[in-house]
This record gives sequence, C-alpha cells and structure tokens, in this order.
Amino acid sequence: MANTLLTIGMITRRMLMTLENNLVTTKYVTREYDDQFAVAGAKIGNVLNVRKPPRFVRTDGQALQLQDVTETSVPVILTTQAQRSFAFTSQEQALDIDDYNERFLEPAMASMADQIDYDGLQLFSTVFNEVGTPGTVPNALLTYLQAGVLMDNQAAPKSPRDLIVGSQMQATIVDALKGLFQASTQIAEQYKTGNMGVTAGYRWSMDQNVPTFTVGAQGGTPLVSSTAGQTGASIATTGWTASTQVLNKGDIVQFAGCYAVNPQSRQIVQGASGNQLANWVVTQNVTSDGSGNANIPISGPSGFGIITAGPFQTCSASPTASGAVTVNGAGGTISPRGLVFTKSAFTLACADLPLYKGLDMAERVADDQLGISIRALRAYDPNLDRAPLRTDILYGWATLYPELACRIAS
Repeated sequence: MANTLLTIGMITRRMLMTLENNLVTTKYVTREYDDQFAVAGAKIGNVLNVRKPPRFVRTDGQALQLQDVTETSVPVILTTQAQRSFAFTSQEQALDIDDYNERFLEPAMASMADQIDYDGLQLFSTVFNEVGTPGTVPNALLTYLQAGVLMDNQAAPKSPRDLIVGSQMQATIVDALKGLFQASTQIAEQYKTGNMGVTAGYRWSMDQNVPTFTVGAQGGTPLVSSTAGQTGASIATTGWTASTQVLNKGDIVQFAGCYAVNPQSRQIVQGASGNQLANWVVTQNVTSDGSGNANIPISGPSGFGIITAGPFQTCSASPTASGAVTVNGAGGTISPRGLVFTKSAFTLACADLPLYKGLDMAERVADDQLGISIRALRAYDPNLDRAPLRTDILYGWATLYPELACRIAS
C-alpha cells in the first residue's frame, strides 16, 4: 500500500542524502566557515572575509628585530541561490518515499550537485601552477607527479591531496598504468570500476564537470617591455599582434628572469632543467593596442602579483626587461583542465535560508559534516489539486590558497 504519510521533512532529508551522494569536488574542500553565515541575531550579510595568517622573514642575532605584521583576507561571497522546483499532485504525494525519490528527487538533486561541483571547478582559473601540454591527454604518471612537485615547492601539505580528472583523462591513465604500483586486489577494483582510487599520493576522482579552457590566441613575438624592475599585479609587454585579444582569463604565463621561490626559505625553486620560471595566471582577458603593446594582469602565490622581497615574496626578481613572455599552450587550443588540490585551497560556504509562514509546509535540513543547508517549501494549489515544491541552496565558492593547487592540462 502506498505511503500516505509522506511529509516535507522526509522529502527534504532524502533530498539532502541524494545531493551528498552525487557531489564530487565539493566533498574535498574546506567547510569550516559555514556556521558564521547562520548565527542567530548576528547576521553578517552575504560576505565573509576570511583572515589568512601573516608571514615573516628570517631574522638572527640577539638584538631585537621587529617586523611589521600584515594580515590579509579573502572574501567568501554567497552569490548563488540554486533552485529546483516542480509540482506534484495529491496522488503523487501518496507515493512511497523510494518511488518518490526515484521519480522526482534523484533527478533534481543530481542536477543540483552537478551545478555546485561545476561552479567549484571554475576556480581553476585562479590557480597559477599548471603542468602538461594543452591538447595532449597525459598518458604517463610523471605529468601528475610533476603537479605534486610544484605544490611541494609551494609548501603544500603532502596529505591528503585530491585529484579531479575528466573521463578521458581517467581512461587514458588507467590504461597506461595497468598492473603497476598497486596490489592485485586494488588493480582488480580499478578495472571493475574504471576508477584510479588512491594512486601516487592522490585520491583520484572523475568529475564530468572538469572545465574546458581555450588558450588565448597570442600572436607576434611577445616580450616584456624595456622598463626594468616591474613589480605588482600588472606587467607591461610588447611585440604582440596589434589590436587582438591575445590572452584569455586563466592563461598561464612566464616571464624571463622571474623565477619561482619557496614561500618559507625564499630560495629559487629548481626544476628538471635548472631554475624554475614562476608561473602566473592571467586574471582578465588581454587585448593588445594598435602598436602590439599590452598590460597583463597576473596573480600568483596567495593571490599576489610580483613581489621580490619581504614576507610575501612571490618570485626571485622582476621580469627581465625585453625578455621573453611564454604562454603555456598553443594559441586557440581547447582542452579540459584537471585539478589537484589540498583541502585548504578552496572553500564552499552555505547559509540557512529563512522559512516562511502561510505555506502548506516548510522544512530546512543541514548536514554539519558537508556544511550544506537545503530548504524545501511547499504550497497547495486547489485549482489543480497539486502542491508546488521549491528547493533552494544558497552558497558561494572562493579560492583561499591558490598555491595549494595545480592544474593538469590535457
């Protein structure tokens, strides 16, 4: 017999459970700031500025050497109210919860989870380190290990590190590594599920929402301008094809003479062939002027530009005047970007949406572990004998520490 006691509470709890089971990337990021958006009597609006710890330089000797203390912060803004709404009749409301879940809730929550994960993965464009060649799917473990090297050089924690790849990336590396580095039982499971599991220090997950990125058109022979000693978040360049959008937001660039440094020791990072040029992510589309000149807005460690000294030093030196500008990838290449990161690289915050009186039913359910709050509101339409059901989640994503992540070009 059909369950005639199906309540909004049962529906909402099942929705949350289904949502959790469909989330991928969202499960692995930090969520420790969520409760600050739901403090009764102390609402903070939709922006939370998350403080980051100050940094210091080495000092030695007996004499007192005071240092300025500079705190920085990252705004977490709740900008997205995801909604899935539909109406069901009295007859459909009388369904057993399992039938109701399969017919209505699973499709709605799978779509909601897809949206949340998709939005989170778009933060790849804030990450400045990248390995691999755009347009070539990595078929060797070395590419993924090199991502770990770049993170090591930024003092990222070793464990856990989560790696999100697209379906083709996963299929390629599973085939390439068949029989290697894992116990026989793990290999069997790998081929039963088609998933990598835990390999090479990463927890591998496949997410169909891995973003596709188009490398900027470029053109010309780009050089740093002849001005020496450039610092900050914008670098003047020249030599581009005139009056062209040469770079896209999210492009990775390097400048001659500007090397990556360890954030603690400030020593130049060594790569496979010597000093490692610092990577910078382009923060806005770049169009050259009629003479082929262009200012490139960039971001690097902790979201800063070029800083050559002090506690927040991001690189060894300013770009060499008239030195080469290098872009990762051939102009116009379109390809997916995987992402490896530690928990503290990104954050997702959710807020409790208010409940309203005068409705047939209203319910809000939260999961403390995942920090997700979902609201369901139900009204009744006597003209059609149906009850519209509205479900909402208010959330916002932010990058806390871009140096704790690395992109995988494919």
